[in-house]
Amino acid sequence: MKALILSCNTGGGHNSCGRYIQSELILNNIECDFIDYFSILGHKLSKKVEKLYLKSTSGQGHIFKNVYKLGETYNKTGLPSPVYELNKLAKHKLQEYLDTNKYDLVICPHLFPSMAITVLKKDGYNIKLINVATDYTNIPFWNETKPDYFVIPDKSLISEFTSKGIDEKVLLPIGIPVSSTFQKITTNLNLKKDKPNILVTSGSMGFGKLKDIVKKLLDNIDAYIIVVCGNNEKLYHQLLKIKNNNLIVNGYINNMNAYIKECDLVLTKPGGLTSTEVAVLNKPMIHIMPIPGVENYNANFFKNNHLSLVSNTIDEIIANTNLLLNNKELQKELINNQKKVINKNASKDLVAFLKENI
Repeated sequence: MKALILSCNTGGGHNSCGRYIQSELILNNIECDFIDYFSILGHKLSKKVEKLYLKSTSGQGHIFKNVYKLGETYNKTGLPSPVYELNKLAKHKLQEYLDTNKYDLVICPHLFPSMAITVLKKDGYNIKLINVATDYTNIPFWNETKPDYFVIPDKSLISEFTSKGIDEKVLLPIGIPVSSTFQKITTNLNLKKDKPNILVTSGSMGFGKLKDIVKKLLDNIDAYIIVVCGNNEKLYHQLLKIKNNNLIVNGYINNMNAYIKECDLVLTKPGGLTSTEVAVLNKPMIHIMPIPGVENYNANFFKNNHLSLVSNTIDEIIANTNLLLNNKELQKELINNQKKVINKNASKDLVAFLKENI
C-alpha cells in the first residue's frame, strides 16, 4: 500500500492531523507522502489561499463567520456548490500527479482535495479515498464528496453526518487522529513551579484578541502566563513589549506537546485538532472566544460533554481561569470525561483499519 495525505494551508489543524496520520503509517512500515493540495496546482496559489484564510479569520472572524453561514445555507439547496465546481478544475493536474507517483490510497483531512478526488472517482479513476473530519461537526459540503470511508470524531455525531446525506456505512467514528509520537513527551522545559503555569494559545496563526487577554490575565491571575503566538509575528512583538516577569512569549514552536503536558491549565481557541491534542494529554482546558462558525460547534461539543469550560468574553476567561485553578475536583472531572470521550488511540485505530480493509 502506498498512501498520500492531501491537505491545505487553511489553518494548522488540517496539516497537523495529516502529519499525525503520516507518522503513524510510517511507524507501521507503510509508504506515505504528505503534500499541500494547492502546491500541485502551483505554489503561488497555495500561498494565496493561506493569506485569504488568515484574513478571513483575523480580528473576531466576521468574514469567516459570514462565509461559513453562507456555506451552511447554500448546502441546504442541494445544488452543486461553487466550491465543488472550482475543485473540478484541478482534476487533470491531480490525476497526473497520482499516476506519476502510483498511489493506492488518498487521505484527505481537508474538504477541497477530497472534492477533487471525488471528481476523479466519478470519472472512473480507481483509487481509495478516506476523508478525515478535523472538527466536531459536519462542515458544509462534505456531503458532496464520495469517500470509501469517512473518519469522524465521535459516534454521537453519526446522525448529524447521515442527516446531510452521508452514508452511515462509510462512517468510522474513531476520533480525530493524534499520533502516538505526539503523546510521547521527550522535551523537558524546566518550567518554574513556584506558581501555576498557564498555557495560552490561539492556533497556528495566532488569532483573536490575545494581547488583551494576556494583559488581563497578568493583572488578575498570580501565575506564569506562557503564550504561543504561532506564525503571528505582529502579536509576538507586541507581547514582547510587555514587561512582566510572569510572562513567557513564544512564536512558532514544534514541541507544543511538551508545553501542554507541563502546564497546569490550557487556554486555547476551540480548533478541533488543538482541542483534541489537549484532551489526549488530559489537561484542564478553557476554550476562549470561538471564531463564529465551526469553532462554536467544537466548543459546544466539549462543553456539552463537560470536557472543557467555554469563555466568550475576556471577563469570562478570567473568571473561569480562577475557578479552574482553585477547584481541583473540577479539574479531575474534566480530565476524567476527556479520558472517556476522546480516543487517544484514534491514529493507531485508523492505521489498523486501513491495514485490514484497504
